[in-house]
Amino acid sequence: MTMATPEGKIKTALDRMLKAERVWFYPPQAGPFGSAGIPDRVAVVEGLFLGIECKADATKKPTALQIKCMADIEAAGGKCFVVYDKATIEQVREWIHACRRVREGRGPQTE
Repeated sequence: MTMATPEGKIKTALDRMLKAERVWFYPPQAGPFGSAGIPDRVAVVEGLFLGIECKADATKKPTALQIKCMADIEAAGGKCFVVYDKATIEQVREWIHACRRVREGRGPQTE
């Protein structure tokens, strides 16, 4: 039986949340056939591009290349998050809900 890495556990928890929220997402190809710096998960929420970088815990920081890629995504109108625990995954869920409220014309703060 293989044990999931700490980062792998975060990815699994994130994937479960995204599926529960019915968000289209995928994990980009890593390694020699992928592009360096791309977030661990990319998604589309209400027509907005979302990049999510997963880390094992709060002490792990994105690399310079990851930071640049996330800045480029946000400069192009997308949104990026770094997640490393339940609370940071919940921030992504809250952003998803806010996007849906805006799309439905209920504003970012109202339920």
